[in-house]
Amino acid sequence: MPEISSGDRVIELPDATLSLRWAATTHTGRRREVNQDAVLASFPLFAVADGMGGHIGGEIASASTVDRLRAVVETGPVSAKTIEKALGRAVKDIASHPETTDDGTGTTLTGVYLDPTTDPATWVTLNIGDSRVYLLRDDDVVQVTTDHSVVQELVASGRLSPEEAENHPYGNVITRAVGPSESVTPDYVRLDIVDGDRFVVCSDGLTKELTDFGIHHFLSQHDDPAGAVGAMLDAALENGGRDNITIIVVNVSLRESAAGATADVDSSTASA
Repeated sequence: MPEISSGDRVIELPDATLSLRWAATTHTGRRREVNQDAVLASFPLFAVADGMGGHIGGEIASASTVDRLRAVVETGPVSAKTIEKALGRAVKDIASHPETTDDGTGTTLTGVYLDPTTDPATWVTLNIGDSRVYLLRDDDVVQVTTDHSVVQELVASGRLSPEEAENHPYGNVITRAVGPSESVTPDYVRLDIVDGDRFVVCSDGLTKELTDFGIHHFLSQHDDPAGAVGAMLDAALENGGRDNITIIVVNVSLRESAAGATADVDSSTASA
């Protein structure tokens, strides 16, 4: 089984203490020879990129995108502006690589990051392509991001039902990606920070094998992020594992506090 990385962080906000725990993993699946997914789980950004393209083009595209975003995390701050600059650099990286081509090479990108600059602080999701961010809140699982795909456009126009979309032959055809030809701006959704929230960030290798109900089931069965990640991965592989599978689970705990200033306190990361 692949490694499941885990981490935690405590952040003092002006009027509350925010505690985060997360876990992440990526797996080639049962039918692919190469894992073209890439994952970044490093506070304050949790993101998944699902590469596409012949030979190793998709692997290069997803890795280049995640590497550029990792640099943003390390230097800060993480914002829409710095993310889009990083994506512009990734586009140049992909275009200049000798083993990528303009024909079909690119990557999806989806994720969520903490924005402490608003009052109060908020989460922001970002999305390009058909990888997804889900939110478990009040025992309901909701897909926060909207797929950029031919099938989603057909559903939105009323020409296809959600049930028909599940097995549509164009299910893998996406309409937006980070590629070698031009920069793409993500869609953003801003969310309140709520105690007890849980995020799932994943590539479509998970959602091809697991329904929203299945995601809800495994989150309900496993309070620990690593346990939830491992259980969902096992289920996806058991159901066929037709694609690369990447999963991040983030647990949110928010407690009111008398702190008067924003300060980032103790943090730790570990691998299991």
